Amino acid sequence: MEVIISHDAESASKKAARYIADVIKRKPNCVLGLATGSTPLALYKELIRMHKEENLDFSQVVTFNLDEYLGLPNNDPRSYHYFMHENLFSHINVKPENIHIPDGMTTDVLAFCEEYENKIKQAGGIDLQILGIGNDGHIGFNEPTSSFASRTRIKTLTHDTIESNARFFDNDENKVPRHVITMGIGTVMDSANVLLLAFGKSKANAISQTVEGPLSAFIPASVLQMHKHAKILIDEQAASLLKLKDYYRWVYDRKPEWNKWL
Repeated sequence: MEVIISHDAESASKKAARYIADVIKRKPNCVLGLATGSTPLALYKELIRMHKEENLDFSQVVTFNLDEYLGLPNNDPRSYHYFMHENLFSHINVKPENIHIPDGMTTDVLAFCEEYENKIKQAGGIDLQILGIGNDGHIGFNEPTSSFASRTRIKTLTHDTIESNARFFDNDENKVPRHVITMGIGTVMDSANVLLLAFGKSKANAISQTVEGPLSAFIPASVLQMHKHAKILIDEQAASLLKLKDYYRWVYDRKPEWNKWL
């Protein structure tokens, strides 16, 4: 696990975009795992800019999204289908047939989840998975106590997650769906590379436990300690509770140029 601390969310998001652009340039038909929520918005904005101003080409890129609410149609402004098209896909040259997002209106959840896993395998696996993190340490919608071996499946949201996501539903918890389809932790861990983004003071405790705490299903993101190529890209506020933050800065600043990914 590599920890990279940036001054603020904007600079961190630009670093993340450069990293993704490098992956695409090295492997034009790469498979990207994508996340939703407020955390990756600046990242997607920068990728759009790079596409329009620097000709970053997404024409061969394949994408798989982490999750989707059950019960929301694709055209619902609160669905992750809508979010991804509004904030990324409609602004780049990714092919519609290369976009994969869990179907919140599927009538056979178990069969859909199995097929989603199969499609990831058929695509050759995920080259780079982008993650956010919940205040309780969840990744995707893998809530605390989720199995580290879990695959794409239905999950019931915790009250904390429902409360946190109510801001997207007119601040009304009763409007937040109770169930989702999410990639499992095992699915995420199969990705060749993982990039987790976290910004703001509210994420400081989760980041501290993820990076420096014990490996525990109570903090699902802590499993990334076991990933061979996981990068944790955070701002100063999210890093504020890390005991070894000065060490992480020291290590990154002294990496040989050939080994720096930015």
